[in-house]
Amino acid sequence: MNEVQEIQQAREGDELALRSLYDRHVDRVFRLAYRMAGDEDAAREYTQDAFVRAFQRLDQFEGRAAFSTWLHSITVSVCMNGLRKKKRMREREWGLEDVSDPGRMDPAATPHLKRRLHAAIDALPELYRTVFLLYDVEGYRHEEIAEMLDVAVGTSKARLSRARAQLRAALGDLAGEYA
Repeated sequence: MNEVQEIQQAREGDELALRSLYDRHVDRVFRLAYRMAGDEDAAREYTQDAFVRAFQRLDQFEGRAAFSTWLHSITVSVCMNGLRKKKRMREREWGLEDVSDPGRMDPAATPHLKRRLHAAIDALPELYRTVFLLYDVEGYRHEEIAEMLDVAVGTSKARLSRARAQLRAALGDLAGEYA
């Protein structure tokens, strides 16, 4: 059975079809959620929320794009909403960093470059980080990203360019060290 037939059966309430769609796409959805959230627990939560939302709105899938593109646009939306919510909650917290145990993390466990790269990616504005992750990490084309984010292709390209420029600026001092 092909994916189009499976989607139709899932719309009609076929549990096996829903499970098959889930199994086919869960790994990639989780990877995207993990890259956006940077936290395994949050990524699991966002993955679950993305599938719940997608399956609730399966009748809205028009088939103009690939099912995976539609599902990943839902995942991006779920992640962005979740990250905004977590940011608002963090802003309300008191200075818990004073209580944390800095000795818990072993700096030798993570290479210097990897740590700096992750920090630089995390520091990107949300819109730039999203396009960077979708294009450079997940391998989507600008046309697919534009559709996911409901922006023009040129906007996707511009955001990627700005993300890369900000990463070059943030990591420029490492160029000689790793060249």
